Amino acid sequence: MPTLFERLISGELPCAKVYEDALVFAFMDAGQINPGHVLVASKQPYVTLMDADATTAMAMMRAAHAIARAVQLEFQPDGMTILQANREAGWQTVPHLHLHVLPRFHNDCVELGWPRKEPGLDVLQSYAARLQLNQEILGLA
Repeated sequence: MPTLFERLISGELPCAKVYEDALVFAFMDAGQINPGHVLVASKQPYVTLMDADATTAMAMMRAAHAIARAVQLEFQPDGMTILQANREAGWQTVPHLHLHVLPRFHNDCVELGWPRKEPGLDVLQSYAARLQLNQEILGLA
């Protein structure tokens, strides 16, 4: 069964499209948090960022960058949140890769927070070493 975003991308459902290219489809979020809230979705039905190919991920960020600049000019927000969530535990609510370009205003009551943990430099360095090893495996080094 196609996702809601696939139905929007195909034109089966109406939306307020902002941008489209071969890899990316961007549209106004129907649940506007603030005026100018845009969703940038992959055209391919990837579920998470980790499922996507690097070309799509880069195209999505390139589009988000351009859209954020346009939102800044047109809506003059006090700030901007670019949010990308993966899986339910990561706050993903639609199982289709997307990110939010969310203009922010002082006192807009939008909250995003988590308890801060400070494991210490030795633990942080051990985490970094694990990721550096994985970068070599993934061909990023």
